[in-house]
Amino acid sequence: MKKLILSITLCCVAANFFAQNADPAQLVNDGKAALEAKNYQVAYTNFSTYLTQTNNQDSVIAYNCGVCADKIKKPAEALKYFDIAIQKKYNLANAYIGKAGALKNLKKNDEYVATLKEGLEANPDNQTLTRLYATYYVNQGIMAQKAQKTDAAVDAYKQAITIQEDNVNALNGLGTLYYSKGAVALKTDKEKAKVEFKEAKEYLDKLIPLLSAGNPGQKKMLDNAKTMINFINTQLN
Repeated sequence: MKKLILSITLCCVAANFFAQNADPAQLVNDGKAALEAKNYQVAYTNFSTYLTQTNNQDSVIAYNCGVCADKIKKPAEALKYFDIAIQKKYNLANAYIGKAGALKNLKKNDEYVATLKEGLEANPDNQTLTRLYATYYVNQGIMAQKAQKTDAAVDAYKQAITIQEDNVNALNGLGTLYYSKGAVALKTDKEKAKVEFKEAKEYLDKLIPLLSAGNPGQKKMLDNAKTMINFINTQLN
């Protein structure tokens, strides 16, 4: 046991010596070569060692180190380095995307959503951040819908549309929910049903032009939307 402890101690000392004494320029060059070769573990080791030597001052290397950490499934380390890139405003949109991904992998849901929001505020035209942020609320809507929490589902889908107005899943979710509410109300209160159907029609009318019958992933949604619209029109005319 003593030999094992001694061996581990010697390894730690050797690693620390390497980190303190390796040539910084060589570390960067070796890291870049490894990254280009997609040898992410080697690239991460070189980049992180260099950053330790230089007190995390290099935003470009920090970002690349975050990418490598993500590739080798070290989300806590990825979070650390993407945060450095964000603080130094390097490759800002992608750094936020990387940070959000790390937080998601760490199952830090609240921080994940907050990061997407912050990232989108800093990069309002970034399509990936927009999609990720809207998709979060779409998924919240789907979960609420499955749990038969209609109001919560509506709120979540509306939040998604606020972020991304042409989000087909959110538009479809709202159209379907209001259509279902109208169908239920129709049994006892036709005027109330009309109110719900008008709401459904508003979202379905926005949805249909965004869908393509030639897209296998959208055909079923398009057919369902048209069926609902046709029935709604019979009730509103």
